[in-house]
Amino acid sequence: MKEVSFADFKLNRQLLNAVVAIGYEQPTEIQRKCIPVILSGQQVIGIAQTGTGKTAAYLLPILMNVKFAAGNEPRALILAPTKELVIQIAEHARLLAMNTDLRILALYGGIGPKGQIEALQQGVDIVVATPGRFMELYLKGELPTKQVKTLVLDEADRMMDMGFMPQLRKIFEVIPHKRQNLLFSATFPEKVERLAAEFLEFPVRIEVSPPATPAAQVKQVLYLVPNLKSKINFLEYLLQQPEFSRVLIFTRTKENADNVFKFIERKKLGPVRVIHSNKGQNSRINAVNEFKAGALRVLVSTDVTSRGIDVTQVSHVINFDVPIVYEDYVHRIGRTGRAFQTGTAITLANEAELYHVRKIELLIREQIPVNELPPQVAVTETPKEEKQAIAREIDRQKKKEDPLYKGAFHEKKD
Repeated sequence: MKEVSFADFKLNRQLLNAVVAIGYEQPTEIQRKCIPVILSGQQVIGIAQTGTGKTAAYLLPILMNVKFAAGNEPRALILAPTKELVIQIAEHARLLAMNTDLRILALYGGIGPKGQIEALQQGVDIVVATPGRFMELYLKGELPTKQVKTLVLDEADRMMDMGFMPQLRKIFEVIPHKRQNLLFSATFPEKVERLAAEFLEFPVRIEVSPPATPAAQVKQVLYLVPNLKSKINFLEYLLQQPEFSRVLIFTRTKENADNVFKFIERKKLGPVRVIHSNKGQNSRINAVNEFKAGALRVLVSTDVTSRGIDVTQVSHVINFDVPIVYEDYVHRIGRTGRAFQTGTAITLANEAELYHVRKIELLIREQIPVNELPPQVAVTETPKEEKQAIAREIDRQKKKEDPLYKGAFHEKKD
């Protein structure tokens, strides 16, 4: 049977060039099954675990249909449950749309709406939003919806778990009824089934098997490191080892990425560059090209920019922070052990991050071996503020798993 390539989907040249530039080789199963159906205008329920390539499975047909910037009002709306996911989807869309003039905007809470309102007023083609911020800006009269032709609900099961149903119903009321609806979910429990029945008409249901486990040629190892300062000490120790010849370091935040970069530069353990969403696209492309060419020893990146890195001969991936979007772990460690080379993926986790490590192990269906820290690494006392932040996060995790849990901070006085 002939292998399907991206060229078989009748995508335009701009998108095909972007797919090549990002380093996608063959479409994944969900992409093979979804792209033609979505391009034909049908409604879709996609059931696929994270790590299967589902984001590009709906983004490529949407970018193909929207094609180029036109007018000022959004024509496609993608809803996702969390700020992190919204930022990630928007970044992924911008990468795929790199050869077009499409205007893609991420809308989420946690920051004031002023900058987002200004961006909307300048015109936008595709909006990626959390339901709460979408409704807030709509009610302010800042978000026109009359041109929306496509609606995507991503991670629908998480949306249901987070209680978004009332907000989603309001959104369905304020966008045109005549539209293409797409729903993606890792699981299909009764709540998601009810949601699908409510807003999809004659959908095509596409289900794919769980994601592949991490490449067998990647050796995974976990170190328990209590705090930020000890992580930095360990990083210094690792980069003093000559076998760490081409190293990718992933952090969860831009701030950590910048700090790790400055530390490596100051200690002269590079050459090193850093990429994240605050860096211009040219700066990011140049950094990746230098890394590919072997001019850099270390590249520091956030998850938002990790998808576009396709480099063979990466000796080590270091997860300085544990990702909270679990599919990102598979993406991160897949940057080493490429093209049949072997590689090592090292994860540093504090006590609060172990929760996410356990969830990642469920996703990849294997346990990550734990190694002792080398005796040469100085383990420092955790500062009071960091200790409290870790304790609060552990509390939040316990509450999430058990809504009746009152928390370590909830001790009633008699």
